[in-house]
Amino acid sequence: MSDFPSTENGKISLKNRVVIVTGAGNGLGKAYALFFASRGAKVLVNDLGPAANDKSKKAADLVVEQIKSNGGEAIANYDSNVEGAKIVQQAVDKWGRIDILINNAGILRDKSFKGMTDKEWDQITDVHITGSYACAKAAWPHMRKQKYGRILNTASAAGLYGNFGQANYSAAKMAMVSFSKSLGIEGAKYNILANTLAPVAASQLTQTIMPPEMLENLTPDYVVPIVTYLVSSENKDINGQVFECGAGFFAMVRRERSRGVVFKTDDTFTPAAVRAKIDEILDFDEGATYPEKVTDANHMEFLERAQAAKPNDQGEGPVRFDGKTVIVTGAGAGLGRAYALMFGKLGANVVVNDFAEKNAAAVVDEIKKAGGKAAPAVGSVEDGEKVVKAALDAFGGLHAVINNAGILRDKSFAAMTDDQWHAVINVHLRGTYAVCKAAWPIFQKQKYGRIVNTTSAVGIYGNFGQVNYATAKSGIIGLTQTLGIEGAKYNILANTIAPNAGTAMTSTIWPQEMVDAFKPEFVAPMVGYLASEANTEHSKLLFEVSGGWVAATRWQRAGGHAFSHGKPPSPEQVVKRWSKITDFETNPSWPTSPSESLGDIVSNFGQQSDEEDDDEADGGADSYIDPEDPEEVKAAKREKIEESEFTYGERDVILYNLGVGATEKELDLIFEQDDEFKAVPTFGVIPQFTASSGIPLDFLPNFSPMMLLHGEQYLAIKKEIPTSATLVNRPKILEVLDKGKAAAVTSITHTLDKASGDVIFESQSTVFIRGSGGFGGKKTGRDRGAASAANKPPQRKADKVVTEKTTDSQAALYRLSGDYNPLHVDPSFAAVGGFDKPILHGLCSFGISGKHIFRAYGPYKDIKVRFTGHVFPGETLETSMWKEGNKVIFTTRVVERNTQALGAAAVTLVD
Repeated sequence: MSDFPSTENGKISLKNRVVIVTGAGNGLGKAYALFFASRGAKVLVNDLGPAANDKSKKAADLVVEQIKSNGGEAIANYDSNVEGAKIVQQAVDKWGRIDILINNAGILRDKSFKGMTDKEWDQITDVHITGSYACAKAAWPHMRKQKYGRILNTASAAGLYGNFGQANYSAAKMAMVSFSKSLGIEGAKYNILANTLAPVAASQLTQTIMPPEMLENLTPDYVVPIVTYLVSSENKDINGQVFECGAGFFAMVRRERSRGVVFKTDDTFTPAAVRAKIDEILDFDEGATYPEKVTDANHMEFLERAQAAKPNDQGEGPVRFDGKTVIVTGAGAGLGRAYALMFGKLGANVVVNDFAEKNAAAVVDEIKKAGGKAAPAVGSVEDGEKVVKAALDAFGGLHAVINNAGILRDKSFAAMTDDQWHAVINVHLRGTYAVCKAAWPIFQKQKYGRIVNTTSAVGIYGNFGQVNYATAKSGIIGLTQTLGIEGAKYNILANTIAPNAGTAMTSTIWPQEMVDAFKPEFVAPMVGYLASEANTEHSKLLFEVSGGWVAATRWQRAGGHAFSHGKPPSPEQVVKRWSKITDFETNPSWPTSPSESLGDIVSNFGQQSDEEDDDEADGGADSYIDPEDPEEVKAAKREKIEESEFTYGERDVILYNLGVGATEKELDLIFEQDDEFKAVPTFGVIPQFTASSGIPLDFLPNFSPMMLLHGEQYLAIKKEIPTSATLVNRPKILEVLDKGKAAAVTSITHTLDKASGDVIFESQSTVFIRGSGGFGGKKTGRDRGAASAANKPPQRKADKVVTEKTTDSQAALYRLSGDYNPLHVDPSFAAVGGFDKPILHGLCSFGISGKHIFRAYGPYKDIKVRFTGHVFPGETLETSMWKEGNKVIFTTRVVERNTQALGAAAVTLVD
């Protein structure tokens, strides 16, 4: 048997794998360490801080003690992650290898950009960027030698989308994206895979910025499963990817690039020409592509098309910079020089920054000879205040900053030195920060500013031999997005461009003919538009520019998969749903902010899902067992209930629709050839009815089916309802409550499409069994979200009221959909139940009211009711509705007797 089995007993194994988890004393890191150890890993628990609840003890020590008490193997490390060599060496000294690195350590130093100090910037980049680099650099030779390694770096939604008050954190976390991509590219031949996770989970970091009620739903255990899979040997090829997750929701994110616009590369390619085509540049509806590497664009084709194109339309006229002062960093040659010359030609006061005094002076002289105004700012961009002061001294103001300065120190990651790493990070990322920071108070005060920062295709997609450059350029994207957010109220717009041009930098890696063809002048017009007054709204955007071609690039998130929030999924369940987690064809989204990103995560709070169906690996129905349950209830919950099939066709849909009151005028409900033919949403209770009704309840004392009452019904519609299908029902006992003289039993049934495996419906049905209480069970049920909501109507007149008279034969018709209880047609049987005549099915009233809401407000994704009174066929039902956001609360009463039939009821509308 292998020393490193990929699976054991059907579960992903980490047996004998040596894992380093940084920041593992609390939160996510602790959860990773504990779970990895439970799967057989040897874990180095790194944390330099004290325990959260006992400051006299080290957090790492407590986690190690817990692992050892559970029979695992672990050691503690107290070093800062910037001392990665020491951390890795301790693991190698103890166990002789290092297989997995989780760069999880992190801190927050949140401040508005204006109030942020250099120290706060440096503290964040040291821990998140330098620390991640140091640990990976130390682990790299060991992973290469053993031809196995898995690295997981930690980003965040703030990194992907930017966030107010987190310019430092956003930059550092976005930097991790291309750090991972580049490591993945270099490591692939050695079976070293690197990925990035943007998790949302309760931790010492998030507890300072999230309310307690949100943190309760964001336990780290819901993040662990995807990490376990990604760092295991079961992951054979997932490399360089980015994932978002939290609260049981998992989704991959990727870059989407617009088709863009190809401009003619002549004198008509101006900022005004870009302004005229900006909407087309930003159009993702036609011809969007999904690049994964720097070579996924045919730049030569774009250049050829640009040279052959017609002259460019100038739209509303020239874009000018008269009276505006513009700083261009790295302007002594290449792109910066082209920018500076363009701005000078268009009337700007140009501040030419370059490290070399001779180069800066030469460009200033060129601008002046052409009739423009310019002044030099000699020095490193790391001294941003000096650069900005030069602008104020020369021209008395500042209106735009073009951060273009850069260097290359290309080396394979194995050969890269610390000096080469830091030199590139400092010039590109810290230099961009420093110049923006110095300009920011000026922009704020005058309520105007334009910032154009420079990334590269390498910063977006990663590249071999450029891990330092990719990391720095990726970090600039995160910084710029946050500047766009913070600057919006002050009319400060910030954007990022990824230029492709022949420069002094690219001449070291491009053939000369490409350097000559891709002139910097073909990039300048896009920069000019973004930095101008003509740009009144475009901010926080990312553009790729090359040889006359300009395209926009944004994040696209897969539709993903939401597991039950009742219990964290296992890694095996994550693997089973991988195709959905990475499915960009079904319900993709395009988040642009952390709040939008959190939408799917927050919406999963309290939700039950189909994953209860896949719990066999984790004990099946044990997921519903409560510590307060008596043994007979636990046994009943554990008992496997056979799944059943339900096949139906269009005739059955029509029959159901008629049964809940559809008329001959509603062709979409009763005519199968109608283009909009559909089932009323409440049809979802029909396929599961026999399955849920057949759950054995004889474990209850004094059980008699004659004493059973249907109390509540919840139905979630997970997919579009097919008009014909074979479905599979998987019922389970969810909750059993002791109500004294009665028992309340809630069952849950997941109904899946047999062909696709997709969950179509989730039903929760609560029944009361009189005379079966007193068995010592739980008294109070747990919060099941929408399935148990009280749904109290507002104290105002109903927004909509619909009245419908049922027919005398309503019950006789409805029973043909599957509920053949004689109570609804046989007078003698009804008399035994205490009724003067047969009563209408509760689920028929449920369907009629559901139809009323469907017609009044459109489709909904779930519906819940409490059955509060009986209805006789022929009586009139009145549904009163109150719309509260995306929720419609309703009640249904019997008009003739003025009694309520349905209460505590609501639907959640489809977004």
